[in-house]
Amino acid sequence: MSKRSIIQLSEFDITQKIIESLSNVCTRSVLFAVKNESKDVTQIASELKISLSTVYKTLSTLEDLALAEVDRYEISPEGKKIKLYRSRIGKVEIVLDDLEPTLSLHPNLTNSKSIS
Repeated sequence: MSKRSIIQLSEFDITQKIIESLSNVCTRSVLFAVKNESKDVTQIASELKISLSTVYKTLSTLEDLALAEVDRYEISPEGKKIKLYRSRIGKVEIVLDDLEPTLSLHPNLTNSKSIS
């Protein structure tokens, strides 16, 4: 059985996936780490004291759900292109009314997007 892509998910499935993702403390930590300033994977891993692979996997999930994005690129001293990530959302509200979740995502206005 093949894995469904985000495009194939119904609106409820997307809402459910976002709620499930944000219920994970690691996911929230990574998202909050890039809310006020863009950071690369190494900075996030060091700040949160989690592995690089966990940060990469978490950022991939956040990008798939459109909750985080690459804000810009920098060139390392070794000449490597480094992605700096930022949160696309500044505030999340989840309301349960008659067992149906309503998800409200508010944009992150702390940074402007400027990919070099």
